[in-house]
Amino acid sequence: MLKRLMDRIRAFTRWMMIDPRHPEIAQAQYRELKTQIPSLYALLMVNAVAVSYTHFDSAPFYLTVGILTPILLFTSIRLIVWASSRTKDLGPDEAIKKMRHTVIMGSLVAVIYIAWSLSLDGYGGDAERGHIALFIAITVIGCIFCLMNLPQAALMVMFIVTLPYLTYYITLGEAVYTAIALNIFLVCIVVLQVLLRSYRSFCKLIQSQAELATKQLETARLNAENERLAQTDVLTNLPNRRYFFNRLERMITKVEKSGKPFAVGLIDLDHFKPINDTYGHQTGDQLLSEVGNRLKAMDLPAIEVSRLGGDEFGFLYVGDLKDAAQIGQKICARVSEPYKLGDLHLSVGASCGIAFYPEAGKTAHVLFDRSDYALYNSKTTTRGRTTVYSSDHEARIRSERAIESALQSADLATEFQIHLQPIISLPDQSVVGFEALARWRSPTLDQVSPEKFIPIAERSGMIHRLTLSLFDKAVRQIKSLPGELGLSFNLSAHDVTSAETVDALLDVIRQHAFDPCLITFEITETAVIRSYEVAEVCLQTLREAGVKLALDDFGTGYSSLGYLHRLPIDCVKIDRSFVSGLDDPVAKGVVKSIVNLCQSMQMRCVVEGVETLDQLEVLQSLQCRLVQGFHFSPGLPFDEVHDSAHKTGTVAGLPLAGHPGNTKLQVSSA
Repeated sequence: MLKRLMDRIRAFTRWMMIDPRHPEIAQAQYRELKTQIPSLYALLMVNAVAVSYTHFDSAPFYLTVGILTPILLFTSIRLIVWASSRTKDLGPDEAIKKMRHTVIMGSLVAVIYIAWSLSLDGYGGDAERGHIALFIAITVIGCIFCLMNLPQAALMVMFIVTLPYLTYYITLGEAVYTAIALNIFLVCIVVLQVLLRSYRSFCKLIQSQAELATKQLETARLNAENERLAQTDVLTNLPNRRYFFNRLERMITKVEKSGKPFAVGLIDLDHFKPINDTYGHQTGDQLLSEVGNRLKAMDLPAIEVSRLGGDEFGFLYVGDLKDAAQIGQKICARVSEPYKLGDLHLSVGASCGIAFYPEAGKTAHVLFDRSDYALYNSKTTTRGRTTVYSSDHEARIRSERAIESALQSADLATEFQIHLQPIISLPDQSVVGFEALARWRSPTLDQVSPEKFIPIAERSGMIHRLTLSLFDKAVRQIKSLPGELGLSFNLSAHDVTSAETVDALLDVIRQHAFDPCLITFEITETAVIRSYEVAEVCLQTLREAGVKLALDDFGTGYSSLGYLHRLPIDCVKIDRSFVSGLDDPVAKGVVKSIVNLCQSMQMRCVVEGVETLDQLEVLQSLQCRLVQGFHFSPGLPFDEVHDSAHKTGTVAGLPLAGHPGNTKLQVSSA
């Protein structure tokens, strides 16, 4: 029982001293009292002057004026202090301190005014004494209402005023004034109860608002954190693609009026795919993380690098555009330095493409597209370097877009044709097969070379449809020729890594009931590098179906020799660049070495690009058995090949292989 009483006393004391555990309530009290306390002081001053006036003739001068003057001066100062604080806001600690000070000052003012008013009660008649009683009653109730948001001060004022007031009149033994004092005391008690209930509601409201504000702050913090995470790449902790494009849009809006140029740069890692395929995705992720760390550590105050996805990064540069390419090259050089991941020592390169605003474009999409084109140019022509988008690129893009547009609407069956280039067996110089070469005559663009439309078909996703249409046409045509002639057909990187395309190619062979052993699909090292694991599975599927596989452009890649062991290769095609330089002992030695390698590995070997008799004689001396090139024939329209084969048994003046034992070769769609 005693403990409970002591707890209540401690709780009441803490409440009276303004509980520091609820600073938000003290701040709310201060906001309310800034407008109420000036009214309280004004009420006190007006009522005190009125009392002084009615007692001026009956009471001593020192009471009506002498003492009241400093009281009014003190009160005026307090009023001015509070009135001047209406525009101020206090922090939690300051508000608590202010409320404590207000309780003390309110008590002091109550003591001063009750003492002064009771000292005047002994002067004048009943009317003057009644004015004193009325002054105390009205003033104390008015003060309580003005202090309703600070009940601690209201409670102190009430007891400081009413208890001496009641005690004073009881000691005088005057029943009427005692009754008045008692009545005022009871009214104050009731008013105080109402005030306390109102204050509890006030506190609940403030606490609810504080809790709501806390939740809103937390929500805002979580939203900000979610927004940060939504714009941050998890693997590298760099800004991500979403951030990059948001920043690009904001930058365009910012410089739209000024026209101040800036640069958009894209960086793509070179040879990252083979590392990812060889060592696994975990190692690839570690490598990307290290690349991100290097980019973050670079001292590049004018740019901020983002990871756009995969092994592609982007940056925005605001500064002297003359330095943009140099900065891009600096990034490429830093990224290209060797990496050590555990026991592995890895190296990747980096290429960069840059486009300038507003020269290259004025929208985020166009700027990104232009810088991506510049990057593509770097990777295909100057790998490891930085390319700045120029007017030459613009002309090329317009041409490529025209080709892509025409390709999208092209009638594959009628616009695309197959030309057949003979593959010659030495030394008898007979035709044992043909390489299929794609030709396109567009109604709008006229003749378009394969070097242009094949890459565009790959990038636009049309290569699968085009490959199947051309292969179907090539199989039908080769089957219509007399004898058992081989067909060589080139597959793109997208074909080699598409199980769906591989299955469709085998369906074409089955539908035409064509011997798969007479078909050779040519692939390049680049096609395999794109995704080795998937390519290996697809190539094995083709090999198991009975078709042959040839590695095209052999000798020009950095690791072609390794693929001869790792992939189910039946044939090697020596690149024409070696044939054109056969007068060079080094080139001649390379060709001889490749021919000997193929013989030792029991592989066929076809030499491309034979254009002169001298080249043919050298190749014969090197024991080359299969060749093709303009010296014998260019690619010929099918109708010409068909008519000549059926009428004379020859093509381009060369006899067709006339028996099943002849070499069965391959063909390529270039």
